[in-house]
Amino acid sequence: MNMSVLTLQEYEFEKQFNENEAIQWMQENCIFGALRTGAYMVYILMTKGLKQSVCDQSFYNGPVSKFWAYAFVLSKAPELGDTIFIILRKQKLIFLHWYHHITVLLYSWYSYKDMVAGGGWFMTMNYGVHAVMYSYYALRAAGFRVSRKFAMFITLSQITQMLMGCVINYLVYYWMQHDQCHSHFHNIFWSSLMYLSYLVLFCHFFFEAYIGKMRKATKAE
Repeated sequence: MNMSVLTLQEYEFEKQFNENEAIQWMQENCIFGALRTGAYMVYILMTKGLKQSVCDQSFYNGPVSKFWAYAFVLSKAPELGDTIFIILRKQKLIFLHWYHHITVLLYSWYSYKDMVAGGGWFMTMNYGVHAVMYSYYALRAAGFRVSRKFAMFITLSQITQMLMGCVINYLVYYWMQHDQCHSHFHNIFWSSLMYLSYLVLFCHFFFEAYIGKMRKATKAE
């Protein structure tokens, strides 16, 4: 049998997979996760301040946040399904897509077990951005025409998230020197490298997808 045909043959569970339902499920859970973790982080900020919101480990075992912290880590595995189905459908798979999914999965699982400082911020920001992003995907999948500005806003939100990730890592490192934050140097190093690489890649994507195309359209006119 031709090997290329064999590799493209769908299994029954792949045929039954409904991407619209999957996107809707992800959208609903990201939004609820964003609301719950966001409310928790606002409460900590208002009652205990910035340092506590960064260094406090209660996000991993608090009465409200512990479920959503665990759900966040587990959600990184099914999110890889995006990459698998892009490959199966022979769609263009950019480096940013698979690199981002794989590294977030590895780092999230690695950090959760050590309950490192800063996790509450990282998870809350990711929940918030994904709530908006999957809402956009759901609208597109449902056949709605969505303004290009919405997509630009999502990418700008992701860039802001990466900048904030770098800031939080710096604060964790600074307060760790005074024994006020629980973390490890190698964790901060890899997290900082990860966020910096995301920042560069998302900025490059924003320029290529929006600024570059705008310039080409202007020249064409």
